[in-house]
Amino acid sequence: MQDRLRKTVVMVGMMGAGKTAVGRELARRLDVPFVDSDAEIEAAANLTIAEIFARDGEPFFREKEAQVIARLLAGPPCVLSVGGGAYLNAQTRARIMAEGVAVRLQVPLDLLWSRVKRKDTRPLLRGPDPRGTLDRLAAEREPIYALADLSVTVQPGWSIDRTAERVHAALATRRDVLEPAASGQEQGDDAG
Repeated sequence: MQDRLRKTVVMVGMMGAGKTAVGRELARRLDVPFVDSDAEIEAAANLTIAEIFARDGEPFFREKEAQVIARLLAGPPCVLSVGGGAYLNAQTRARIMAEGVAVRLQVPLDLLWSRVKRKDTRPLLRGPDPRGTLDRLAAEREPIYALADLSVTVQPGWSIDRTAERVHAALATRRDVLEPAASGQEQGDDAG
C-alpha cells in the first residue's frame, strides 16, 4: 500500500538543483502526478522560458509563473517543481506555505555549476560571467530558500533515486503532508 499525499509537494532551490528529476522520481514513488511549472508556462505560451524572457521580460514571466503555481496548488495533491526564482516571490511563497509544503534541494555551488555550465537554456546565465552570476544568485537566494518547510542537502555522487529517497524520508516526518500506508487495521498501536 502507498503512502497518501495530503498536500502538494513543491520542490524549490537553485537552477540545476535537480528539482525536476528528483520531483519526477518522488511523484512516481508516491503514485501522484508530477508537474513542472516551467513546462506548464511554456505549453501555455507556446514559447520557451528563454523566449518569454527575451520577448516579454522577467517581470511578465514572474507574473505568469505566480498564476500557474496558484492554479496548480488549488488542484489535487501532486509533486510540483518550480523555477529557481518562483519561491522568491513573497506572495507565491506564502501560498506554497499555506497550501502545500516546500522542499528545498540544497546543492553545493560547485555541483550546481557542473550541472548548468554547458546548458544555454538558463536565461539568467546568458552573459559574460555565468559562474559569477550563479554565485551571486545563490548568495541572494539561499537565505530565502532556507525558509522552506523541509530541506534536503544533496551530496555529490547521489543518484536521482537516492535524493528522492531522502526527500521521501523528510516528508514522512510530516503527517500533515504524508499519511503513512496503513499496515492492515490499526491494531492497538496507541499503547502509551
